[in-house]
Amino acid sequence: MPNWQRIAGTVVEGHRVASGTAKDSPYPMGSIAMQTPFFLERGLDLRSYFAGTIGVSCASMIFDVANPEYTFRGVKWSPEHHAEDFSFSRCRIVYGGSTYDGLVYYPHPDTKIGHFHDGATLEILAPFIRGIRYGVGVKLDINPDEITFIDG
Repeated sequence: MPNWQRIAGTVVEGHRVASGTAKDSPYPMGSIAMQTPFFLERGLDLRSYFAGTIGVSCASMIFDVANPEYTFRGVKWSPEHHAEDFSFSRCRIVYGGSTYDGLVYYPHPDTKIGHFHDGATLEILAPFIRGIRYGVGVKLDINPDEITFIDG
């Protein structure tokens, strides 16, 4: 069991491409749904998570995915784009008095095709969380052996 580090954050709106809900999304079913079979064949099952991410801004902190539990290189999940690298780290999101197991979803910026986030925003895969919305405060439990934070 990790020695969790608790970080406060705020749910922020992202590009809405992961879920496919953006009006101009090039992936109507969402990039997560498209990527899930490729991660499954590499040993990571995302099917219990909502097929979209929760953006959590950790304000003035910048994160570094230093030693993630999973890293997959050269994932060719779309015929339209070059292969990308992805990392995942187990986490927990605390909201509304409940704790949900999740994963930090980290498409490597050096291979990512677009839709970048700032260095303080983590993308979280989690089960569907009823009532969560933009602007609410959450807590993240992060494994500090895998992801480190510094003041930004």
